Amino acid sequence: MTESGKPILYSYFRSSCSWRVRIALALKSIDYETIPTNLIKDGGQQFSKEFQALNPMKQVPVLKIDGITIGQSLAIIEYLEETRPTPRLLPQDPKKRAYVHMISNLIVSGIQPLQNLSVLKQLRQENSLPWAQKAISSGFEALEQILQGTAGKYCVGDEVTMADLCLVPQVANAERFEVDLTPYPAISRINKTLLALEAFQVSHPCRQPDTPPELRA
Repeated sequence: MTESGKPILYSYFRSSCSWRVRIALALKSIDYETIPTNLIKDGGQQFSKEFQALNPMKQVPVLKIDGITIGQSLAIIEYLEETRPTPRLLPQDPKKRAYVHMISNLIVSGIQPLQNLSVLKQLRQENSLPWAQKAISSGFEALEQILQGTAGKYCVGDEVTMADLCLVPQVANAERFEVDLTPYPAISRINKTLLALEAFQVSHPCRQPDTPPELRA
């Protein structure tokens, strides 16, 4: 926490994991301070000794709040949900809650890590784009089928949930890696609906303190 009592979020503007948390903070109207952590500059600021003391995994996001330090985006979101439950991001109904966890984990465990910067850096440059496209497309094929049974206005029914916080940043990754979204109409529809909400706009990578001028909107 800062001297003013604000939580501190260590974030990178383009990090989809950080974006999930920024959306949650915005939805719950939590005022916070951002400390940008550039994952590319200086060989990656997440590898500094100072940052490793915060998160030994050397990843963003990290949130300092209520006297504790939390890494991993879903752990942060669930802590916010338990301590600041309005608006609710996890349904009370156990079946719907299970769907939210299923979709969230499909994205954060089954898609995003396979196209993450740390993985792509291990590949030859000419192989990195096809690899990322295949990883995202494979996951989206499964997700599109799942959404046929769970979606209403959003991923699970008609209320914004943690699953939606995972979906929008992953679609942005797909667009950045030039994935054709035509085969995924449910994903595209839900993403478009969510991007119209203020919390998803203010947390967008193009509107962060560390967004480069040429990418600002």
